[in-house]
Amino acid sequence: MHILVLQHAACEHPGSFRNFLGEDGHSWVSVELDEGEPLPPIDGFDALWVLGGPMDVWEEDKHPWLVTEKEFIRDAVQVRGLPFLGLCLGHQLLAEALGGACGKSETPEIGVLDVHLTEDGMDSAFLDGLPEVFKCLQWHGAEVSRMPEGARCLATTKECKVQAMQWGPRAHSVQFHLEIEDDTVANWAMIPEYAGALRDALGPDGEAQLGAACAAEMPGFLRHAERVYINWLQTAAQGTGRGR
Repeated sequence: MHILVLQHAACEHPGSFRNFLGEDGHSWVSVELDEGEPLPPIDGFDALWVLGGPMDVWEEDKHPWLVTEKEFIRDAVQVRGLPFLGLCLGHQLLAEALGGACGKSETPEIGVLDVHLTEDGMDSAFLDGLPEVFKCLQWHGAEVSRMPEGARCLATTKECKVQAMQWGPRAHSVQFHLEIEDDTVANWAMIPEYAGALRDALGPDGEAQLGAACAAEMPGFLRHAERVYINWLQTAAQGTGRGR
């Protein structure tokens, strides 16, 4: 597969998924929208991945390219039926692009926290093989407040109802992070918005706390990330999935 990856921060890349893609011989091209890089024609790509970032989906006045990005996602998913994977901000952008809504979280989630599969999630090919409750990295202060029509919620937490979402057979997204690597926390902590949220949530030594918590769970993160990656490839091989 040849995958188009939309980034919103240089250090917030596909993480451990890069290794899986390389091992399987898949290729990917990254476009960093926050740096003003233009969106390429979607023709010639087999799938679209949209990653996280420090901006909010509603900050269109501050980041006008968000308007174009949402239209691009809608065309790729709803019109063309391309396989889609959204992480964090990408999860929220998928929801808004298809008619859902996002808003500020009443309680931001920052830390290594438990995520619970819903009944739909336990039946989902996308999350097949994951335990009913699993740990992941959370680092967000916004969330999907209303899913698009026809979407299914696959995972949840007490503080954030929609942790994973499926729309049609080939569009999937998650609010949480499994793709992290050994240097992820240190790299993301250099982003001012993330650093401020981390201090607010965990105190002045928040980076050290979070780094240690992630290091302790890294084998599980890698195992679950590979499982989700394999599952996503299987869903991508299904029918066109145009519309719902």
